[in-house]
Amino acid sequence: MKHPFALLATGLCAASLCASATAQDATFPLRTLTPETALKAAQGALADCRARGYQVAVAVVDRSGITQVLLRDRFAGPHTVGVASDKAWTALSFRTSTLELVELTQPGRPMSGLRSVPRMLAIGGGLLIEGGGSIHGGIGVSGAPGGDADEACAKAGLKAVADALAF
Repeated sequence: MKHPFALLATGLCAASLCASATAQDATFPLRTLTPETALKAAQGALADCRARGYQVAVAVVDRSGITQVLLRDRFAGPHTVGVASDKAWTALSFRTSTLELVELTQPGRPMSGLRSVPRMLAIGGGLLIEGGGSIHGGIGVSGAPGGDADEACAKAGLKAVADALAF
C-alpha cells in the first residue's frame, strides 16, 4: 500500500500536468503567408495567364480573408480587380474551389442560399492555398475567357509556391 503522502504527491503532479495542458490548449501557433510567398503565387498565376494570351487580375488573400497581394495586367478589365479578390475570399471562406461551388450552389440545391452571402462568387478561378497541413489563404484569378481558364491560371500560382508550403 502506498503512503498517503505519495498518493497526494501523485495527485498534485497530475493536477499540475493537467493545468499545463490546459494552458497549452488556450492558444495555438498559426502559419501565415509571407508577402513574398503571396507575391510569388500571384506572379505565377499572372505569368501562366499571359502565356495563354489572357489579361487578368490575380488576388491572394491571407488566412483571415484580407487581400495580401493584387496584380492586374495592363489590359485586364476594371471589374477583374474586385472579382479576383472575391474569388480568393470565397475559396478561403468556404474552404473549397469556387468552381466546385458553381455546382453546389445552383438554384434549387440545398446550398443555393450561399449565393446571397456578400462577396461570395460561385465562378471558377478561386482556390484554397494549403500546405503542410494548414490553410494559408486563397488565390483568385479573373479575366480569362471562363472560370475553367481562370482556375488553370490559379493552379499555376499554387504550383509556383508548392515547395515552399510543403514544410
